[in-house]
Amino acid sequence: MTTTQNAIVLPGDIIDPSSIPVPRKNQPIRVGNGLRAVPPSTLSVTIAGELVTEPKNISLWIEYNGRRYIPSPNDLVIGQVHHTSADFYHVSLNPHQPFALLPQLSFELATKKNRPNLQPGQLVYARVALANKHMDPELECVSASTGKAEGLGPLKDGTVFNVSLGLCRRLLMVKGGGVEVLNMLAEEGLVFETAVGRNGKVWVNSDSVKTVVVVGRALLEVDEAGGGFGVDQQKRLVRRLLREMPGK
Repeated sequence: MTTTQNAIVLPGDIIDPSSIPVPRKNQPIRVGNGLRAVPPSTLSVTIAGELVTEPKNISLWIEYNGRRYIPSPNDLVIGQVHHTSADFYHVSLNPHQPFALLPQLSFELATKKNRPNLQPGQLVYARVALANKHMDPELECVSASTGKAEGLGPLKDGTVFNVSLGLCRRLLMVKGGGVEVLNMLAEEGLVFETAVGRNGKVWVNSDSVKTVVVVGRALLEVDEAGGGFGVDQQKRLVRRLLREMPGK
């Protein structure tokens, strides 16, 4: 069965080539959750859900309501170092999954004599480099094409908030998938930085603990409200959280 763009798809379906974004020069197509590449040029569906394409980012994936994260190549994830072996950091992406492997040389400018010394409990922002059901996932903290970190690497300080996989996917869309609270809070003068992992984790950091708490509460309340929480409702939420913010 061949699918069309925005169609509801089932495992085993084949994606219609007309639904696949046209790549730009030297820029690959990003294939996300729920899709598997079958050589030479076929995309097969592995989970039930809705086909979503993003031409600007040349990416496509299956949107679904699953609660358990399944690693997929090119996913951005937030993990926690559990232990170290000779050549790898063993990283937990969630409590119910085998550890992902992060090569110790998979960092910008890393060499055998000069590489990060990550301790158990350290948070890292990484990209899934390899994932299949027969092997432990492998991560990277550097772009294979540029050799640059591009925002990946150890996450220092900050707090991680556990949210739904759906919210993380929306936050990672080019226009935020309708989630505007982070932009709204920044426009109100709050200074913070975030990292979003497709494995249901959002890292928030700021010099102000109060700011971290407000940003986390905003994300959790939007997540709990679901996809029907519109822009006007998010504006009211931001105003309420700022009123309740101590010392604001």
